[in-house]
Amino acid sequence: MAARALVLASAAVSTAASAAPFVYLTNWYAQAEHGGFYQAQAQGLYKQAGLEVAIRMGGPQINIMQQMLAGKADCIMGYDVETMKVWEQGIEAVTVAAVFQKDPAVLVAHPDVKRMEDLKSRTLLIGAASRVSFWPWLKARYGFTDEQTRPYAYNIQPFLADKNIAQQGYLASEPYSIEKATGKAPKVFVLADHGWPPYATTVVCSRKTLQQRPKEVAAFVKASMLGWKSYLQGDPTPAHTLIKKDNPNMTDDLLAYGIGKLKSEGVVLGGDAATQGIGTLTDARMKATFDLLVRHKLIDPAKVDVRKTYTTEFVKNLKVLP
Repeated sequence: MAARALVLASAAVSTAASAAPFVYLTNWYAQAEHGGFYQAQAQGLYKQAGLEVAIRMGGPQINIMQQMLAGKADCIMGYDVETMKVWEQGIEAVTVAAVFQKDPAVLVAHPDVKRMEDLKSRTLLIGAASRVSFWPWLKARYGFTDEQTRPYAYNIQPFLADKNIAQQGYLASEPYSIEKATGKAPKVFVLADHGWPPYATTVVCSRKTLQQRPKEVAAFVKASMLGWKSYLQGDPTPAHTLIKKDNPNMTDDLLAYGIGKLKSEGVVLGGDAATQGIGTLTDARMKATFDLLVRHKLIDPAKVDVRKTYTTEFVKNLKVLP
């Protein structure tokens, strides 16, 4: 009996050791906006769920959607606009959870600007990717024009040099850098607070992963949302230690600023997450985003069935409440 037990135990260990790791690829270098995933890793929540998770960083030269299609990631950190649009090319990417209940995309202006409408008289720095996402919506909503724009090169120096310039940014990035450089907080307009509907920092998986590893996806989503709860409502130090290990350029000041904005703006714990749980996504929100893309001719409804671009299966009964 002892020998048989030893054989069985050895087989179990061998099976666990040979199980493929579950790879989650982020959209950028490690930062506070990724904190819940790192917290789940640091606190052993993935291991408790029976997973061997590898969190890998994205970056400016990494096309994370292509990486997933090539089988180098099971799921990626996605964004509704892109996830819906890739279906036009026959890429079956599916959103299974939405960490950010509001997109942290912002317009940053000098402190003298009081309202979004005031930006009609300013030069706006807008990036190429933004021109096929929120820019058409902004133009229609506020009367902005292409003629008032210049390309945004992910550098705040033009903004610092010209008080007539406003620019796109990310809630916990450009505003922080500008405040550090000038000693004054800029005026920040969070697009989501003005009606921009997409979720952000989502968990997006390939159709293949959902077919072949549904239990692992469910376990990953649950452990990740528990990680986000711990990160934002507990001690974030474990996550920050791993973030700085992956991204040595990350500073304690920026991490503190980032987590502070996630909390104060209700990015993760606000909206539907407050009552339905962290990571929740709804049919109504996904339809609102899709309808907006159709309205601004950013997506072809003849090629994309919005109902195939996401599933609520993994979050509808999760209820990881703040």
